[in-house]
Amino acid sequence: MDISETLIVVKGGGDLAGGVIRRLKRAGFPLIVTELAAPLFVRRTVSFGESVYAGRVEIEGIAAQHAATPEEAQKLATTAVVPVLVDPRAAVVDALRPAVVVDAVMAKRNTGTHMNDAPLVIALGPGFTAGEDCHAVVETMRGHNLGRLIYAGSAQPNTGTPGIVGGHGAERVLRAPAAGHVEAYVAISERVRQDQRIAAVAGKEVRAPFDGVLRGIIHPSVMVTPGMKIGDVDPRDSVDHCFTISDKALAIGGAVLEAVLAWKNVTWKRISEAG
Repeated sequence: MDISETLIVVKGGGDLAGGVIRRLKRAGFPLIVTELAAPLFVRRTVSFGESVYAGRVEIEGIAAQHAATPEEAQKLATTAVVPVLVDPRAAVVDALRPAVVVDAVMAKRNTGTHMNDAPLVIALGPGFTAGEDCHAVVETMRGHNLGRLIYAGSAQPNTGTPGIVGGHGAERVLRAPAAGHVEAYVAISERVRQDQRIAAVAGKEVRAPFDGVLRGIIHPSVMVTPGMKIGDVDPRDSVDHCFTISDKALAIGGAVLEAVLAWKNVTWKRISEAG
């Protein structure tokens, strides 16, 4: 089975999944991405799942398109375009039986992935145990082990605290002050000043915690709840970072690509030995 015949389903099209999707697509693998009907990611300019809202997006030279049906997704999978299918339960996995499934939902828990979903099942971050509900886990926490493949055991547990970026941690995350829809006053990639009004939810304002660039804001159609992450301010003052896949996402994507190629190498050896 060559690369062009190795169908991979990636569950989740958010910013960290973006690194996985880019690495795999550039390597030549046919892909289908599954998403929610109203995706919750905030870094929308680097999330292929944004095509659910926009119809079609392009990130670093790779286009993604909202596929209306599993049949359309299957046809697009082998083209230069990445199909994104609204399929919250990833029913396409049972329908198409892909060679590889990658759980990139980043829910910090297993939302329905099983080791028998495909010959190779890879999961990102905490909430999974390699050897029980998947074949390999990718470490997603920043630090020495970021991107490391785990074939027995789990990734480091979720701390609940965002990693430090430009000297700022939890304070760089914008959270909903109330339930409702987010009304944004600033667009992604715009520079903001400390205490500047960025958005409002149900009349309650959300202000910039420090000077920086608005790196992400949740889609206005999403109904948010109090305390929910709705945005992200980057203190590094780089507009380009808003439109390019992060170092963290690319490291994770590299680990997934390594796992897939290592698995295929073993498969090829078995076929040659049997033949």
